[in-house]
Amino acid sequence: MEETKDTRKVREGEELDGRKIETFIRENFNEVPDEPLQVRQFGAGHSNLTYELKAGDWEAVLRRPPKGPVAPKAHDMEREYRVLKALHSKFPLAPEPYVFDEGKVLGKPFFIMERRHGFVVDTEFPDEMKDVPDLARKLSSTMVDRLVELHSIDYKTTGLEQMVKPEGFMERQVHGWIKRFDQARTDDVVSGERLKKWLTHHVPDSNQASIIHYDYKLNNAMFNKKAEMTGLFDWEMTTVGDPLADLGSAMSYWIEKDDPGLIQTGLGKPPVTIKDGFYTRDEFIQRYAQRSGRDMEQIHVYVTFAYFKLAGIVQQIYYRYKKGQTNDPRFADMNVFVNNLIEHAEETAGL
Repeated sequence: MEETKDTRKVREGEELDGRKIETFIRENFNEVPDEPLQVRQFGAGHSNLTYELKAGDWEAVLRRPPKGPVAPKAHDMEREYRVLKALHSKFPLAPEPYVFDEGKVLGKPFFIMERRHGFVVDTEFPDEMKDVPDLARKLSSTMVDRLVELHSIDYKTTGLEQMVKPEGFMERQVHGWIKRFDQARTDDVVSGERLKKWLTHHVPDSNQASIIHYDYKLNNAMFNKKAEMTGLFDWEMTTVGDPLADLGSAMSYWIEKDDPGLIQTGLGKPPVTIKDGFYTRDEFIQRYAQRSGRDMEQIHVYVTFAYFKLAGIVQQIYYRYKKGQTNDPRFADMNVFVNNLIEHAEETAGL
């Protein structure tokens, strides 16, 4: 099969049962060509496993949880499927989901969705986009504007209202992620006690509620040759909550060249956002404020929490590696990243 830029050969230990998947596909989809099913893996991401499925000119994407035990309530494939089902018609950048399986086929739940095409911008600019004038500024402004667009949708028109509880969102988030961090903590990461205490005393009192992606970052988006967004992925954490929590989360991923503690993580090359021309976090926040009309007075609290939340997510992944539940070598130094995130959160809080 021809090599593609966004997929790779399936990693050892993360194989799918191609025979079972092919049977399932032919039972659930019409007009699939009578050609062998080809399975490749999307190489990015550290959480759920995502695969490209192809049979002739038919193609789709399969998403399933990681191998081994997972944290409670994490990697909920049915919930992500339902979120996409509710959102696709209102926010077409969310791929259309086709079918969900509760675990009968592979022993783990999964869903199949449409395949989007374009370029994922991660650590380098794709060659096909390098001629776009002011590419870094264009990508920056697009990321802000699509986030504002998502937050402008009335969630009560989507069907998400039955799945969410926006009241008390930030209170639950702060205390919930402190608990998750403590449950996954290993002896080679800091306790973060001072930061946790600060967060519990600075929970924003907000009654804003909108659809939030909550994993909004550059390499979860796909772009065409004009740097226009063609898809947005990884809707696992999507809910209805405080939109500034989504902005704060986005800023925790928006690394600048003066963030050595976040760049030097042992996780590979830094993202392109460190390159000249990209918005700073302040510029991103200012454009969001202008486009959304929202007050940014407490944004430092949201960003501080976002760094802590990200530390919790990374620590959950590292915990699985430390306990031998995964042998992916990419996870070996994630404790360093966790400690750097806690330190950066403390700096953002002014501690």
